Amino acid sequence: MPTVRGGNWPQWRGPFQDGSTTEERLPETWSTTNGVAWAAPLPGFSGATPAVWNNSIFVSSPDTNKDLLLICLDRATGAARWKAVVGTGDREVGRNNMAAPSPVTDGTNVYAMVGTGNLAAYDFAGNRKWARDLAADFGSFSIMWIYGSSPLLWNGRLYIQVLQRTPVPEDYTHAPGAARTRESYLLCLDAATGTNIFRQIRPTEAQLESMESYCTPYPCKTKAGMQILVFGADHLTGHDPMTGAELWRSQTFNPKHDDYWRIVPTPIYAGGHIIACGPKRDPVVGIRDQDLKGSLPESSISWRLTDFPTDCSSPLLYREVLYILDGDRQRLTALNPASGEKLGQIALGVHDIFRASPTGADGRIYCVSETGTVIVVEAGKEMKILSTIRMGESPVRSSVVAAQGALFIRTARNLYCIPGPGSVAKQ
Repeated sequence: MPTVRGGNWPQWRGPFQDGSTTEERLPETWSTTNGVAWAAPLPGFSGATPAVWNNSIFVSSPDTNKDLLLICLDRATGAARWKAVVGTGDREVGRNNMAAPSPVTDGTNVYAMVGTGNLAAYDFAGNRKWARDLAADFGSFSIMWIYGSSPLLWNGRLYIQVLQRTPVPEDYTHAPGAARTRESYLLCLDAATGTNIFRQIRPTEAQLESMESYCTPYPCKTKAGMQILVFGADHLTGHDPMTGAELWRSQTFNPKHDDYWRIVPTPIYAGGHIIACGPKRDPVVGIRDQDLKGSLPESSISWRLTDFPTDCSSPLLYREVLYILDGDRQRLTALNPASGEKLGQIALGVHDIFRASPTGADGRIYCVSETGTVIVVEAGKEMKILSTIRMGESPVRSSVVAAQGALFIRTARNLYCIPGPGSVAKQ
């Protein structure tokens, strides 16, 4: 049987920033005891998705001391090589905690951010290269359910969005005595040194929770050139990646001016369209990639998905098909991203809630519910369920990672390595 050497998963939506990978010969079914190479115990739960590079796996987690850790695991054995404290003072609010952002890596260094505003870079041996305290620099974050955006690593730069409310609520306790105002912004740092390249203030007319966003900046190569997309606070904006200057914004979101219209899914680009998902049963929309300048009119939206839209799960682009997971009503919809035409739709066959985003690999879509049930679906127009694996160990909100010839599934207790046939990690 041939040996499979897999690729990497450098940041939370994978090597292509869209939830997909070219990994092959991955497992279709398994259990917690059958088909598992190893299970690495984790000190706490988190929605952070692991980053994988060759024989190193990086996981963010709180511990019982309320420290916020970055842990490096050995791909072959699951053994912990080193742990670093990125920040301290973990808190839990609702379904979230301070370890929600996913780590990112460029193969030389790994970058970890936590909800306290602490951000640090480490080499693969665990040596800290630099550290920042964004709360000290720009004010502690004012977000109802705790900061959850992950850094974007692109072209030697780290892009960090902080979309938050201002004025700070009266019951805001993150930093007693702090100033009552906050600015929302897109921050760009030199990944090698951690120094500021720019900090672009992002104004909004949104109010209260609608000012907040939990999604991640997205690099987008449009007809007008490379841009960084930022979604939240009732607007989708495109920014110059070199300067941060706002190039355009779509103001067609939240037409009812709902004060609790927070955004979770990260936008995506496919089929000549920028695709953005509204929350709480609002539509998924496709915005044409043309005339991206200034304030975009309503006519820039060419299609809408109103049937089983997503609330929390980010869209997946896999083999030129767009997949939208309605995690509340357990439906997976396949679309033509250029037209919004529905290609297929399938019920996942369970009554669980899905918060994690779907992953596309090896001709399959992997979805994992909050209770730890993995649904494996055959990708394409004629979707069908291939297997249902109940792993348990809730809460599970981290997306399935496909890398280095294996699946990596994070529960509240363990990180599981589920290898494909004949897989071996790169050394």
